[in-house]
Amino acid sequence: MSVFTSMMRESIIEMMQDMWTKMVDDNYTRSTFAMFPLLQKIGTRALVESNLRATDGEVLDRPLGSPVVRSNWEDLLLNPVYLHRFPVDDKTEIDSSMIIGPQAEKPLKLAVPVMITGMSWGTALSLKMKVALAKAASMVGSATNTGESPLLEEERAAADLLIGQYSRGKLIKKPEELSQLDAIEIQLGQGAQAAAPVFQPSRFIGEDIRSEANMPEGKPSKAPTRMKGVNSIQEFNKLVVDLKQYGVPVGIKFGATDYMEKELKIMVDAGVDYVVVDGAEAGTHGGPAILQDDLGLPTLIALARTSNYLEDLGVRDRVSIIAGGGLTTPGHFLKAKALGADAFYIGTIALMALLQAQMVKALPLEPPMQIALYTGVFKEELEVDEAAEHLANFIHSCVEEMKMACYSMGKDSIYAVNRSDLCSLDKDLANLCRVRWAYHDAYQPVLSELTLDEVLK
Repeated sequence: MSVFTSMMRESIIEMMQDMWTKMVDDNYTRSTFAMFPLLQKIGTRALVESNLRATDGEVLDRPLGSPVVRSNWEDLLLNPVYLHRFPVDDKTEIDSSMIIGPQAEKPLKLAVPVMITGMSWGTALSLKMKVALAKAASMVGSATNTGESPLLEEERAAADLLIGQYSRGKLIKKPEELSQLDAIEIQLGQGAQAAAPVFQPSRFIGEDIRSEANMPEGKPSKAPTRMKGVNSIQEFNKLVVDLKQYGVPVGIKFGATDYMEKELKIMVDAGVDYVVVDGAEAGTHGGPAILQDDLGLPTLIALARTSNYLEDLGVRDRVSIIAGGGLTTPGHFLKAKALGADAFYIGTIALMALLQAQMVKALPLEPPMQIALYTGVFKEELEVDEAAEHLANFIHSCVEEMKMACYSMGKDSIYAVNRSDLCSLDKDLANLCRVRWAYHDAYQPVLSELTLDEVLK
């Protein structure tokens, strides 16, 4: 052992002994150990966030959504088959295609059901990120979403299929812009922010954004709680009718709520082609913690209720469902499909897959989002084509895994997966999702054999 190594070892031992002595010899109120029960009581996140609030008294702007995950996808399990129904012959190709808005004049036809959710340029992502997301979606035959942004020439050029948000800020509103879209999504709110006003100080708004959005110099950007000109059900109905003249599917995005059946009835009566159910686990570029943690329903519960209600109304043949909010794995996607989702939005996990090895350009001194954000210090470091390829690989991998499960479940397409392919470990969840309870008595009728009235009892 070298002299240096020996000295380092002795120094470390001495330091550890000193730390232990201070923990166990001092009065508890002076012991350094006092931090541990404090952290157990309030949690590390609450401690750090309380200090951030205390710094300037401003609303906490937490990135990427809530860390609170309440959707218990693990309690839902997919059912393989063997003899009562045979697995799909491995020479058969599993179909992964989906159609959104089947009764629209020009339905949105997807090669795969995994889509890129609305993430805005300027208030969130850089232009390079938006182009990379669009390229990745095109590589796998899927769609990307403008988010609450103007219609960007670069994004439109890179996207084979582009969904444009008709948002509360109304950044896409001109007929010549709307006519370029493959679907129009009326954005009433989102899972991570509900319908709260979105404010961006003037200092964070670049000249390129002001030019695209026709914003006056020196003024902040603000998306109001309500959509301008929509203050009644009649005005909402007129908006849907006006947008449907473009022939593409018209959908609604809203944050999941316990009032969702009332909201859905209004949307269905207006004639929408699809609904986006954005659960409370959804991400965002940044927003108040209370909106992320304490408002809205978990994605799983919201999706089950949406699917149940639209089926009971008898409109599932014309109204598609897109699920979003915390969906990150092929298992999540396929279980969501079984519950009734026709397609799935991914956001945070898409960004992580897109950045992949390029994260090291920011780490360890900065978080990876400094490469992705419009205000990020490393945003120009992103290699767009490399990023797009990595995200496309992620989506392709997820779809191939879903196909493997379909072979095992005896389903020749992802579209064919339904509630009969699920069972639940939790009885209440089984009742909500209208699937079998895994612990049911073999001599008692399972949930799928009960009438709707019996299930609701």
